[in-house]
Amino acid sequence: MEQTEETLLIQRAKQGDDAAFTALYRHHYSFLYRYMLKLTLQQELAEEIMQETMLKAYMKLSSFRGDALFSTWLISIASRQFLDHQKKRKREQMREGKANQEAIRRFKWDVQQKGNTWHDMWDALNELKAQERAPIILHYYYGFTYPEIALMLGMREGTVKSRVHHGLKKIRKEWDL
Repeated sequence: MEQTEETLLIQRAKQGDDAAFTALYRHHYSFLYRYMLKLTLQQELAEEIMQETMLKAYMKLSSFRGDALFSTWLISIASRQFLDHQKKRKREQMREGKANQEAIRRFKWDVQQKGNTWHDMWDALNELKAQERAPIILHYYYGFTYPEIALMLGMREGTVKSRVHHGLKKIRKEWDL
């Protein structure tokens, strides 16, 4: 697409011509999508941010002044959308972490109030991802076999063994065993 043709499409799109915006969208989609794939390294996330980017571009088209190329403007919107997504994800992870720590603190207090002892093993297990923690608890605390755990968790027996092995390895490393 030539620059003059793109400029005309932008002008028409600013005046409310949805077909002109669609033409701009189609022209820049593959370039922007490849950029988002490289940035996110996740197809689903790239598609989600692409949708958000194009919606924002449509809504803010009147603010496009033409100082830079239209593709540059789209990349700046997409980049900000990605950075906003990363910040939001980080905030959510921090909230989840704080909530998890608070839940563990309450659970620990409840255990001690009932006259039971809190084992350091619970702290170590809490540091594991749930996908490693569940098979370890099912195997070592409840005594289920690997095939039974595989059936319960809907995974292959080899996956269960691997998760138990890697989880125990992390616990040993933390305890310096």
